[in-house]
Amino acid sequence: MGCRENESAKFWATVLNSLKNRGVEDIFIACTDNLTGFSSAIEAVFPKTEIQNCIIHQLRNSSKYVSYKDIKALMADLKAVYAAVDEAAALDALDVFSEHWDKKYPKISQSWRDNWANLSTYFKYPKEVRRLIYTTNTIEGFNRQLRKVTKSKSVFPTDDSLFKMLYLAMIDITKKWTGRRQDWSVIYAQMAIFFGDRIPE
Repeated sequence: MGCRENESAKFWATVLNSLKNRGVEDIFIACTDNLTGFSSAIEAVFPKTEIQNCIIHQLRNSSKYVSYKDIKALMADLKAVYAAVDEAAALDALDVFSEHWDKKYPKISQSWRDNWANLSTYFKYPKEVRRLIYTTNTIEGFNRQLRKVTKSKSVFPTDDSLFKMLYLAMIDITKKWTGRRQDWSVIYAQMAIFFGDRIPE
């Protein structure tokens, strides 16, 4: 583990241990944006947790240096990978992607292969669960809405006034999180199969 990786892992381990000390006993699946040291820290603090790297982040990184002329076709070939019916089909699609694009963009398929262990976790689950865990966009949207609230008022008289504003915004943003998902019974049944011995009564 490199120095930067180790320092980052220490930071994330502190965050995760704080969660554990505040009562989080278990995490079934963690969706991360592949931040340095985060996966190592999750493995150390919650060793039974499965890790799924955010597919959207992987796609953004993959398309960063792609010519606008190639982007549509290249993204269609990548979609065959991440939208595959199962892991075997995804790996076949990644081989096809490599044949098409490695001469021009060799780092893309290599990045998918290097991160495959944490990019492919969701293939073992049905589409209802996959939709929950393939991206961190919900968290990013939450953070974006908090930034929007604080941007509109650039100066706060006290730290408390800032915290109160963030708290009220958080209550407002998370209201829609409390409704029951239509597909929850399917998701719960699947989670009970995979994590039955860990789901509290």
